[in-house]
Amino acid sequence: MQTRNKIFDDISQIMTNAMGVAQGAKDEAENAMKGLMDRWLADRDFVTREEFDAVRAMAQKAREENEALKARLDTLEAKS
Repeated sequence: MQTRNKIFDDISQIMTNAMGVAQGAKDEAENAMKGLMDRWLADRDFVTREEFDAVRAMAQKAREENEALKARLDTLEAKS
C-alpha cells in the first residue's frame, strides 16, 4: 500500500511539473507572438489609435470651418 501511494505521489509531482512547464511555454509563445506582431505593425507605419483620433478631429474641425466660410461667402454673394 505504501508503494502504491509513492507511485501516485510521483505521478502527481510529474503532472504538476509538466503543467508548470506548459504554462511557461505558453507565456513564452505569447510574448514571442506579441513581439512579432509589434515589429510587423511598426514596419508598416500603421498609426496608433491616438494619432488616428487626433487627425480625425483636425479633419472634422477643418470641415466645419470650410462650411462656415462657404455659408459666409454665399451670404456675401447674395448681397452683391
